Amino acid sequence: MKKLFTLCVLALSSVIYVNAQVKTPDEFLGYELGTHFTAHHKVAEYFRQTANAASKNVKLIEYGKTNEGRPLLAAVISSAENINKLEQIRSNNLLLASGGANSVDLASQPTILWLSYNVHGNEANSTETAMKMLYNLSSGSNQQANNWLKNTVVIIDPCLNPDGRDRYANYFNSVVGEKPNADPSSREHIEPWPGGRPNHYYFDLNRDWAWQTQLESKQRLALYNQWMPQVHVDFHEQSYNDPYYFAPAAEPVHQDITPWQKSFQVVVGKNNAKYFDEQGWQYFTKERFDLLYPSYGDTYPLYNGSIGMTYEQGGIRAGLAVVTNDGDTLTLKDRIAHHYTTGMSTLEVTSINHNKLLDEYKKYFQQSLVTAPGMYKSYVIKPDNLSRLKKLAELLTKNKIEFAFGGDKSARGYDYDTQKEESFTLGRNDLIVNVLQPRSVLANVLLEPQTMVTDSNTYDITAWALPYVYGLKAYALKESIKGKFPSLDESKVVSSNLDKPLAWLFNWGNSEDLQLLITLQKENIKVRQADQPFSVNGKDYAAGTLIVLRAENEKSIKDLKNKVAQVSTRLNKPVQAIATGFVDKGKDFGSSVYPILKQPKIAIVSGSEVSSLAFGEVWYYLEHDLGLTPSIINARDINNLEINKINTLILPDGSYSSFIDEGLKAWISKGGKLVLMEDAIESVLDRKGFDIKKKEAVVKKDEKPEPSKLLFKNKDKDDYENSIPGAIYKVMMDQSHPLAYGIGKSYYTLKTDRKVYEPLLKGWNVGQLNDKSLMAGVVGKKARQELKNGLLIGIQDSGKGSIVYLANDPLFRNFWESGKTLFGNVIFCSY
Repeated sequence: MKKLFTLCVLALSSVIYVNAQVKTPDEFLGYELGTHFTAHHKVAEYFRQTANAASKNVKLIEYGKTNEGRPLLAAVISSAENINKLEQIRSNNLLLASGGANSVDLASQPTILWLSYNVHGNEANSTETAMKMLYNLSSGSNQQANNWLKNTVVIIDPCLNPDGRDRYANYFNSVVGEKPNADPSSREHIEPWPGGRPNHYYFDLNRDWAWQTQLESKQRLALYNQWMPQVHVDFHEQSYNDPYYFAPAAEPVHQDITPWQKSFQVVVGKNNAKYFDEQGWQYFTKERFDLLYPSYGDTYPLYNGSIGMTYEQGGIRAGLAVVTNDGDTLTLKDRIAHHYTTGMSTLEVTSINHNKLLDEYKKYFQQSLVTAPGMYKSYVIKPDNLSRLKKLAELLTKNKIEFAFGGDKSARGYDYDTQKEESFTLGRNDLIVNVLQPRSVLANVLLEPQTMVTDSNTYDITAWALPYVYGLKAYALKESIKGKFPSLDESKVVSSNLDKPLAWLFNWGNSEDLQLLITLQKENIKVRQADQPFSVNGKDYAAGTLIVLRAENEKSIKDLKNKVAQVSTRLNKPVQAIATGFVDKGKDFGSSVYPILKQPKIAIVSGSEVSSLAFGEVWYYLEHDLGLTPSIINARDINNLEINKINTLILPDGSYSSFIDEGLKAWISKGGKLVLMEDAIESVLDRKGFDIKKKEAVVKKDEKPEPSKLLFKNKDKDDYENSIPGAIYKVMMDQSHPLAYGIGKSYYTLKTDRKVYEPLLKGWNVGQLNDKSLMAGVVGKKARQELKNGLLIGIQDSGKGSIVYLANDPLFRNFWESGKTLFGNVIFCSY
């Protein structure tokens, strides 16, 4: 009896010791959680301090840094026994995700639950909640949690977007008074542009899971794929006037999401509802938040075998307290309590269903090896553009999708371009994805030509098939085939070794070519571009070919030959030296069809008039992809440009009507290039000097308006007939125009609105729609009629300058790879 008493005392003192070491967030921060927005460095310090104090139960992983140098963290929390064998748990979990035979004992293998907070910076309750979750799971004071952690490993990422969150928190903390003002019109509830939602480059990280264009996404997904959890929750906030949302999700739900994944969302939802009902808290399910677009924090895990879910607390712009439309006051403490409750509820359900979760997880990947999720078993992508094909291969690799290259037989499949079954022959560099692999579902979702959509009321785009995104010829096959080779066969073009060539020639058509041009121009080397195809010495060269003439450069550039060779080697770009300008076909090199390309001096307009996401896409592309440093100016300054300092002005999607003035027109006439993107075009309609006109829907004379068919029960649904949430269209290009260099006769674009324009009466109608342009995605009946014909890409000459009209976004979320070729032509080519 005395021995038993001693053991009990020791056990009690052990718990007291742990509690004494692990501080509550309030103790560590010096203020009550929910009374202040915590800066990221303090959050990171709290996670480090807790991990040190509870090292038997917590392992902290610093998996990267943001663009602004803030740490990206993940805390792995479980029982001491599980933490002691954590690497074995992780390795066993990856064995389950491989789909192959293994000897993993599911009864002793913990389930992995991953909780992601604050992907949108101004949905700032999440990170505060993460600290509360960490304390309650690591301190040992919550006996229920201790029991759940015996068969569950929890991974907490406290902030997926530290740069955006600190942008929000710093603003709010700088303007809030001694007491928060709950009036929603108070300045503390109104963020200045660009707001805290996006990351440093103004990207929405919750649309970037699959594409991984951003630094935070790349580093997070590398870690995610090392763990592959069974359950993943993405914590968000929505309008402060909305109640809480949790799974099950709304339609459309992608057909590849399994019955088990859907049914377990219901199990989780009912458990969440139980706790909300006890407190009298309002919530909704099965509305608004669907499961289709593959790059969300819920769908991406679902397409990788997990139970992926989004939880949405009302709270954007709520600050520390706000009065809602119902007259209630919503506080940050309330919001923390709600997110904390669903987090703990999900842990409970995960632990209780431990065996079933692991069993279904194992079956998911085993099934992927034997049964294709959709109607196609293989996808073949042709190497029309080797650079873009390699970038597609890089994307597949980041997502752990297996592929190989090459074959030598005839095959038949669905042609993405003609939308018909066609015969073709496999070539050595064809990229082949066989979907019978562990990442079968994700591969199919990203590559399938048409995504089945059961409901038009979707939250995002409805088409993203990668062959269209990369502008590559492709086939979807019902036959299972595999590539023969692990890598491409890249034959090196051997440069002719002439001592004094007339010129050096480089191909054109991808991002590497843009980087080559930029590098040559930075060396003050004059570069010309062929605006027509030509042949010399029996070799054909396409329009767009870059030409460096020796005679016009060697007087000002010392050691010209070596500099050209060094640039070619450094950028791995083959160069062809030629001895004559007397061509076999086309125009000789003294012709005017080989203009010198101007070095662009670029400015981008930013500010409250501009879509921050659209601005970020241009900024990121120019700076990150091309290594340029554009000037960033305010809309009010566009009429005061100096042509010798800025010769290219980009107006991203936005509203500029009040800023278009004679000063801007004068700058264009002196040689300026004005690029108007998306709604920026609307700002110049009906203005003198801008010839663009909107194409209006044709209404027949005797046609009577149809009465509304909208039922009141569907009042919250989209107007389907006019909807176009995001569909892929084929744009017919004037392939002789410089904007089509490296693209050809057609270009696939993502259309997210119904806006289309009349062909220019004077100018270049470079890209137009026809009645067969729709390739994939949801488009309502009326919208489809309006988009049968019209202009999307046009250029108007104005004095010595030009105005470029881009009705669609060629840099969409930075993953629309073929659009980068188009945008590069806009910036660098002469026309």
